[in-house]
Amino acid sequence: MHNSRLLLRSGLTLAAVAALPAALAGPCAAASGISVSTTGSTVSVVTSACTQINGSWGTAALLTSSQANFSQGRQATLSGTSVSQSAAWTGVSAGTYTVVVVCSSGSTAGSQSVIVSAASSSSSSRRPTISATSTAAPSRGVMGGLGGAARDYGPLTLGVGAALVGAGVVATGWVLRRRTKPYRL
Repeated sequence: MHNSRLLLRSGLTLAAVAALPAALAGPCAAASGISVSTTGSTVSVVTSACTQINGSWGTAALLTSSQANFSQGRQATLSGTSVSQSAAWTGVSAGTYTVVVVCSSGSTAGSQSVIVSAASSSSSSRRPTISATSTAAPSRGVMGGLGGAARDYGPLTLGVGAALVGAGVVATGWVLRRRTKPYRL
């Protein structure tokens, strides 16, 4: 009797643990954001949020501080695969810019501000110093060390992983509880 109650409680706990991440991941899974980088006078953007519709991934725009509208910016067509899409602008002069990515479905993948600084005259390589700043908080947190190789597997994988972690927690609790009663097998 005691074992069946423990089993029932464990099963209900596992079901709750497995369902919680799937419920929480639903609204967050749609927004994945963009990553903007600069090299010299080239500004590039990478995203994994867009899907291909009628052969097009979407469009990215590079806006100056005086431009307020997506259509006013320097536009580039996204290219890539289902894992990663990118666009780049060359010959970008010093200044503050905003990069906006709009997918072919019409949804905005994200926007990010970037500052391109002019090269100093004492530098022998004539390479500009560039720093990037984000205007919006990242939707999935910082993916440090992954170098753009991360893939979003979705709520099913997240749920299975959470169920495994939950099963480990329940098993650990069961073993520790059993250890406190030395005369039981």
